[in-house]
Amino acid sequence: MSHSLIIRYLGLQPYEPVWQAMRAFTDNRTDSSHSELWLLQHSPVFTLGQAGRPEHLLAPGNIPVINIDRGGQVTYHGPGQLVAYLLLDLKQAGVGVRSLVEKMENSVIELLSGFAVRANSDPKAPGVYVDGAKIAAVGLRIRRGYSYHGLSLNVDMDLEPFSRINPCGYAGLAVTSMKTLGVAVPMTEIQEQLSANLCDQLGYTAVSGINELPY
Repeated sequence: MSHSLIIRYLGLQPYEPVWQAMRAFTDNRTDSSHSELWLLQHSPVFTLGQAGRPEHLLAPGNIPVINIDRGGQVTYHGPGQLVAYLLLDLKQAGVGVRSLVEKMENSVIELLSGFAVRANSDPKAPGVYVDGAKIAAVGLRIRRGYSYHGLSLNVDMDLEPFSRINPCGYAGLAVTSMKTLGVAVPMTEIQEQLSANLCDQLGYTAVSGINELPY
């Protein structure tokens, strides 16, 4: 059965207010609340997950570091990277955590295949890869049966900050972007395609047109 998924297009946002809005949304939602997908870009920031080890921050320099409550190690967010936050009722969606991660990865793989880019996932290291280089990262938090956080896809961004960390805790892990791979497409088009793929994978009907945070 298809459920409605509210999609918010939020543009460029600082990290911390969005994170706090996700937490507030998750704390206040009920079984009758619609699930949501937030699509945005962040100002430059390193985020360190719950299991994150400080030694994976090699030389953050002037980019702020925020300790957060998702799984995983350290990653970078910045302009030109599409971030998709999935605020879902897992019972309603009929998925477990592993299945949700796979559907997120498959949504990105399908998107890239539309631009003749062959990508794959790795069960031992969540995310999406092209010839061994990471192009999308995945990290979730589940609370009370609801998910938040999500995935980030490198579209057309400065990749230099990834050299200041061990991406996702892997020393020497190569990172790439759609632009690096020769795909030059407007962010709006990538947003639309990714949201459509996620809805298809998860069995949702999109309800779009909201451009502000709920909190």
